[in-house]
Amino acid sequence: MYTVKCLNPIASKGLDLFTEDFKVIDDLDKADAVLVRSAAMHDLEVPESLLAVARAGAGVNNIPLDEYAKKGIVAFNTPGANANGVKELVVAGLLLASRDIIGGYNWVKENASEENLAKLVEKQKKQYAGNELKGKSIGVIGLGAIGVLVANICNRLGMKVYGYDPYVSVRSAWSLSRMVKHIASIDELFETCDYITIHVPYMDSTKGMINKEAIDKMKDGVTLLNFARGELVDNQAVIEGLASGKVKHYVTDFPSAEIAGVDKVITIPHLGASTEESEENCAEMAVDQLMNYLENGNIVNSVNYPNCDLGEASGAARITVHHKNLPNMIGQLTAILAADGHNISNMLNKSKGEWAYSMFDMEKKAPTEETIKKMEQIDGVVRVRVL
Repeated sequence: MYTVKCLNPIASKGLDLFTEDFKVIDDLDKADAVLVRSAAMHDLEVPESLLAVARAGAGVNNIPLDEYAKKGIVAFNTPGANANGVKELVVAGLLLASRDIIGGYNWVKENASEENLAKLVEKQKKQYAGNELKGKSIGVIGLGAIGVLVANICNRLGMKVYGYDPYVSVRSAWSLSRMVKHIASIDELFETCDYITIHVPYMDSTKGMINKEAIDKMKDGVTLLNFARGELVDNQAVIEGLASGKVKHYVTDFPSAEIAGVDKVITIPHLGASTEESEENCAEMAVDQLMNYLENGNIVNSVNYPNCDLGEASGAARITVHHKNLPNMIGQLTAILAADGHNISNMLNKSKGEWAYSMFDMEKKAPTEETIKKMEQIDGVVRVRVL
């Protein structure tokens, strides 16, 4: 029986996937795994027995990834599960920026009691005239699960779409419309596009990537959209760009005191993945990944350990090892197994940065406690499991 603690409400559609071998509990100290959405875990004391944390969403800034890696705790996220919800809100952001829908809506509400409202509308509506998206150019920075969907829908809206992602995956490349122009230079995207939307992960290399230098290279009257992470954009640079007219609108899903009240900024209260469908998709993916890891040792969509999938556990036992990515680690592990009379029927080793993960299927017999202790004593090994 595996036990799971939910730190946030998790969609029942996901929790219903748990089999009778899993139990959702309230006591974190007795949990084998954690399901989380936005709850902060950096200062949370977790038991040494904790095996995994699954984030029902994409962002993992609320999880201490490095600390958990050192303890052999695998952290998962659910990339792509909320992609459609974010894509649809990006389209809404484009329309809000290109057509003064908010200004028009507010005027109607303010004049709702006017008896001659219908006649006033005909005189007033020219104040809220905007532009159509068809024929305009849009640059999509980042062609992951969300970026590809945004690029494709913008193409279907009749826009000229430019995509930039030097690390685009084969899967994303296959999913991308052939009408999307994939360019190698982000400066070309800045210089070409009427609209620019950002869909990259937040890392040291992407923090503040939309800054004064970048904005200076953009077309006059550019509209910026940020539905990825607030920290990707230098707010002060955007404010200056709006004041000078260089930037026409800034649409962001990440309001802050610095930016929220600025004229020509359209702020949305982080609604990108706030749909019933997205929450259900994320919950289902998170639960599926937890079950696969706890029962079979397979790692899919981890953010602090390499993905490593050996299928369903077979043979007498499966041994999984979390360890540092060091030379001769596999040699040491297999030497111990061979010395204790074990024959390995299948194995897999993957690395990710300074961490690695190894899986061994034993053909005829399960390892003894002594064998496992020998493996645990190898310098660089942080956790050994037997399934």
